[in-house]
Amino acid sequence: MIGAGHAGLAMSYCLADRSIEHVVLERGDVANTWRTERWDSLRLLTPNWQSRLPGFGYIGDDPDGYRKLSEVVDFIARYARVISAPVRAHTTVTAVRRTEAGYMVCADHGEWLCRTVVLASGACNIARVPSFANRTPRSIVKLTAQEYRNPEQIADGGVLVVGASSSGTQIANEIHRSGRPVMLSVGEHIRAPRVYRGKDIEWWMDAAGVLDERYDEVDDIARARRVPSLQLAGTYDRSTLDLNALTAIGVKLVGRLVGVTEGGKAQFAGSLPNMCALSDLKMNRLLDLIDTWASDNGLDDAAPPPHRLPPTRVRNAPPLSMDLASGEIKTIIWATGYRPDYSWLDAPVLDRKGLVIHDGGIVSSPGMYLIGAPFLRRRKSALIDGAGDDARELTAHLEAYLGNQRAPATGWNKGDCVSA
Repeated sequence: MIGAGHAGLAMSYCLADRSIEHVVLERGDVANTWRTERWDSLRLLTPNWQSRLPGFGYIGDDPDGYRKLSEVVDFIARYARVISAPVRAHTTVTAVRRTEAGYMVCADHGEWLCRTVVLASGACNIARVPSFANRTPRSIVKLTAQEYRNPEQIADGGVLVVGASSSGTQIANEIHRSGRPVMLSVGEHIRAPRVYRGKDIEWWMDAAGVLDERYDEVDDIARARRVPSLQLAGTYDRSTLDLNALTAIGVKLVGRLVGVTEGGKAQFAGSLPNMCALSDLKMNRLLDLIDTWASDNGLDDAAPPPHRLPPTRVRNAPPLSMDLASGEIKTIIWATGYRPDYSWLDAPVLDRKGLVIHDGGIVSSPGMYLIGAPFLRRRKSALIDGAGDDARELTAHLEAYLGNQRAPATGWNKGDCVSA
């Protein structure tokens, strides 16, 4: 197992439950990404009750609250201790190679021979930054959402936040409230109310089966896996943080940043009104689905009546360009998503975009598995709550695979994973 985040640990629990010997290699500490690559004020986007892992869950008096960053780290670290996961911390994998009997996993502290290998290193290893980013003036400080920690680390003056999904909207909100003027570049996004008809939107999607939709039930799974995260924030007052909330406090909206000229002029798409209208349409389709499910299941009398949020407000003729050399913008925050890092994976299993080729987590190379990726087997796969179901199914397949293999070659008779 490569990676000791929540997904890798869920898989570890399921492997141990089937008495499959394994080891979990982690480049840092358990929950390393949460510890080192997130901003200080981040809260989990899902309510506490939804933090459900195999054999473990939330215990507390605030099930509808949202964990602080430190609490997320503590939750995952405690899970590792409770299940006695065989984690080798501070062990960086440098290569994974196919052998006649399985795989050779090379790390900075040893090598392992194994019949199967599980990739659980996460989908958010490297921040995506557009290719034209290097054309921005050198006088502007550039940070990714992965590098951003708090407003104190950036200079006074204007800030351009690029990307309006959950990370971009939260960062824009925090920076603007610190007294710095913020411009938010808006591309594709999915708007959603934090609370709908008296319940968290995640409760409705969980109860109505939206989050359990399977990868083999979707017409275009490649497209579904690229859909941005819901425009949600975990706040103490369970408020909705959407574009209307941001413009109400003074954040200025512009279209998607499509390029920067050699002279340092930012170019914005003119599709902002259409992007916002499409996002509103998708949100209302989701709410329609929820309303239908509530009616079909006799919840209309128990829940407040259906309602819809006001349409996203977009000012007339938002600017299509901006001179970044003017000095108005002092900092750019790239909240433009992430990609995984498989530079250590020496196997022909990656597509042209560097993503693992798989069928619901079963990789094209026999005996290799993937977990923790968006919409791996279900729409909820990337959530903490989604790891358990995926892990149980993948472990069943892995066990069957091991059972179908012939007796291992010399050196493999001490288990399914041994030090070389």
